[in-house]
This record gives sequence, C-alpha cells and structure tokens, in this order.
Amino acid sequence: MKIKEKYHSDDYLGKGVQKTSLFISGGFLILFFLLAFLTPEFTSKVVNDSFNWSAKWFGLFWQLLMLATLIVGLILMFTRYGRVKLGKQEKPHFSNFRWIAMILTTLLASGGVFWAASEPMSHYMTTPPLFSAENLSAWDRAVPGMAQAFFHWGFSAWAVLGTVATIVLMYAHYHKGMPLKPRTILYPLVGDKIFKRYNPLGLTADVTSIIAVAAGTIGAIGFLGLQAAYAFEQIFGVPSTLFMQIMFIVILIGIATISAVTGVDKGIQILSRVNVSFAVILMIIIMIVGPTLFILDIFVAAEAFQLQNYLMMSLTRGDQAWLAWWTVFFWGWFIGFGPMMSIFIARISRGRTIRELIVAVAIISPIVSNLWFATLGGSGVKFEMENEGLISGPLGDVGQEAAVMAILNQLPMSDLFAFAFLIITVIFVATTADSMSYASAVAVTGNDDPSKYIRVFWALIFGAVAVALLTLGEGSISLLQSFIVVSAVPVSLLLLPPIWDSVKIANKLAIEQGVKRKEDRDEI
Repeated sequence: MKIKEKYHSDDYLGKGVQKTSLFISGGFLILFFLLAFLTPEFTSKVVNDSFNWSAKWFGLFWQLLMLATLIVGLILMFTRYGRVKLGKQEKPHFSNFRWIAMILTTLLASGGVFWAASEPMSHYMTTPPLFSAENLSAWDRAVPGMAQAFFHWGFSAWAVLGTVATIVLMYAHYHKGMPLKPRTILYPLVGDKIFKRYNPLGLTADVTSIIAVAAGTIGAIGFLGLQAAYAFEQIFGVPSTLFMQIMFIVILIGIATISAVTGVDKGIQILSRVNVSFAVILMIIIMIVGPTLFILDIFVAAEAFQLQNYLMMSLTRGDQAWLAWWTVFFWGWFIGFGPMMSIFIARISRGRTIRELIVAVAIISPIVSNLWFATLGGSGVKFEMENEGLISGPLGDVGQEAAVMAILNQLPMSDLFAFAFLIITVIFVATTADSMSYASAVAVTGNDDPSKYIRVFWALIFGAVAVALLTLGEGSISLLQSFIVVSAVPVSLLLLPPIWDSVKIANKLAIEQGVKRKEDRDEI
C-alpha cells in the first residue's frame, strides 16, 4: 500500500473532512459562548482561575520552550543544515516579498497593530521590574520599555510560530506523504499510530490546536470591532455603538470570505502584499512627519538593549504577577497560534531552504515588527515626554484603541492618518481570519488545498462568535483572550518534540540531498 493511500485508508484518518475533530472543536467554541452568555460570572471565574493556574505551573516551561525553539532554529540556520531544501520542490512558488508578506501580516494582525501603541507606553509609564530603579530619566525609562515590547513581539515569538515545527510538518507532509495536521508534529515521536482515526493523542492535538487558534483569532476580530468603531467615531463623528462594531466585523469577514473563495495563491497573498506595502508606506510617512530622529534612536537603542539582556529577559522569574500579566500571557498567545501558523507557513514555503525559512520567520519578521512598534509606539512615547498625559491619559481612560488615535492626532493631517490606519487594521485582521480559517480547514482535512467551503465555514464561525461575544460587552473579549493562555497548555506540549525532531530531520535530509556525507560527524 502506498504511503498516501495508507494514511487515508479506513483504518486511518480517511479522506475529506474529519468530522470528529470538526464537531468537537466547533462544539467546544459554541459551548464556551453559551456558558459565557448564560453564566458569565461562573465562566469568568473558571477561566481566570485556569489562567492563574496555567501561568503558575507552565510559565517557566513556556519561557524555556520559547528560548530553546529560537536557539535550535538559529543553530540550524548558521550550520550547513541551513542549505537543506524543504517541500520536495525545486523552486519556491511565491516571490520573496509575497512569501514574507504572508508570514508577516498574521502575527502583527493578531495583536501587533493594537499593542504597538499601548505596550511601549505602558512600559514607559511603569518600567518593567527587571529594569526598574529610582530617579530614572525619561530616556532611561523609554529604552527598556521599548525593548520589553520588542522582546514580546520579537525573535522568540516569531520562532515558535513557524520554524522547527514547520520543518517537521514539511518533511512529514511533502516528503513522506502524511496528512498536514497538528497531530503530524508528533509523528517522529509516536509513529504511525498517531494517524489512527480515533487515536486520543492525535485527536487531542488537532482539537486543542483548532480551539487555541480560534480563540486568538476571534479575540483579534472582536477587538477590531471596538477599535474600528472608535476610530470611525473620532474621524466622522458617528457614535461607536454595538451596531457600528458589528458592521466593521461584517466587512472584515466579508473580505476574508472573498479571499477564502479565491484561494491561497490569489486571496491571501494579494491581501498580504497590498497590506504590507500599505503598512510600509504608512510607517515611512509617520517616520518622516513624526519625531524622526527619536524613532530611529529608540529603535537602535532598544534593539541593542534587548540583545544585551535577551537571556535575562527570557528567563527572569522575579515578579510573578507582572510576568503572568505580560510575558506569560504573550507566550501563551503565540504558542496557541504555533501549530496552525506552522501549517500555514509549511503550505507557502515549499522549495525554501531551512536557512531561508529561519531568516524570514525568526529574523526579518521580528525586525520589521520592532520597527513598526518603534514608529507608532515610539512616537507616542515622545509625545508623552513632551506633554505628560497626552497619550497615557486616553490609554488609561478608554483603552488601547484610544492610545492609537491619541498618537495619530498629534501628526499633521491626523484624520487622513487615522483613516489609513483604520483601513490597514481591517485588512490586517481580514488576512489573519483568512489564513487561520485556511489552517483550521487543513487541520480537519489533512489536505494542504482544502475545500473553499470549509475555509468559508471557519471564517464565518470566527466572525459569528466574535459578534456574539461583542454583544456581551468588552469583558467577554478579554475573557476569551485569557482563555487563549489556558488553551496553550496542551499545545505547548505539542510544540516540544520539534525542538529535537527538527534536528534529526535536517540531518536526514542533509544526507539525502548531499549537503552532508553520512560518515561525517554530526554538527549538532
């Protein structure tokens, strides 16, 4: 029996939609919504208690996991294993710009466009415990504050989203003919039985990965409704009502649905290319008309500060409450996205070498993210230095959506900038909804070209749950985001084996491709 036929036989997963994982993951999301609607206080207590438990018992593990993933990825990149080609394809399907654009838009849209203004300001107002001291100057508070934001949205965050796990998935799917599903990450550890139709470990891997990425995506969509409606009120004077928030989500899901119907080769890559181009132009204009020298200074200084203190920032265990609220929360969020992002990146990276993969995901994307944070957040810090309360006031009174508008209001042609930012956030999150609905469709089919109807189904589910949660108030969105951390617990265990399996796979492919002789001693 051929490999592909074996894994799609009756004893294994079969062909088409895997109804068990679809029904369990979809049913769980519906159940969560019903509990939040019918018993909000009970649900909130359960989720918050679970969040505290997860941060306490898994926080250190997540810190070690994130750092180890980055280190192994960098080792593979710098050694001759970096020349190994993935995906059994001679040339990449997408150009470098289109490829990196599709990678870049997903994480930034999932929160970067919102946190870029508020997190640097939050750390400027209250210096992270690791670097706090008395009588610090404004600059001495700005640099570590920006560096902390860089760290949270930087190298480790991106590495866990699509490096070592992507290597395992690409090898298993394109080289060995296995289904492209979260459970495939465990194949090198467990063997063929992971693909049995009702294997409990495989089913758990698929279901928890779908739930985790759904929670993260729905949270981003829901928050977009709040942010877009607030921006629309500031620009056009239309009150930010629930109706307006829902209208923006409907527009967003409409864009994502159209993109899903047109496919990855057209929809996602076109949205990503347009969005990154627009974002780069907007960033350059803000740098020119804003505090240019300060933006450049804070970017270079904070990047150097981050690199100098990277190990300390990665492994600090001092202030547990602060750590849970910031670093552990972000790590849980990114870990939750890890399997699905790895599936998505595997699909668009055929023909790429390991070195190209690591450079694009763990080097270029974090640096671009950091520059975005320095431009938007750095401008806010500079305005706050010159006029205390100008940015921190709206941030504290309203929320992070107000921080963005407060910053843009200080620029020339502020209404134009606000409108441009409104468009860019809508397209950013539409791209995330589309790419994650694609990954979710892949997860329940095992096919890297799933039916457009399954993709549309997930996009509509994401939007519908986000709308439903908005009707419960802003607290429901933060409740769902706290649940992201809880859902990351099983997913983090799934992302541990690729740390060593990726090395074994790189070594095997290096021998097959003539990059390394079999008799050579291992470099790693």
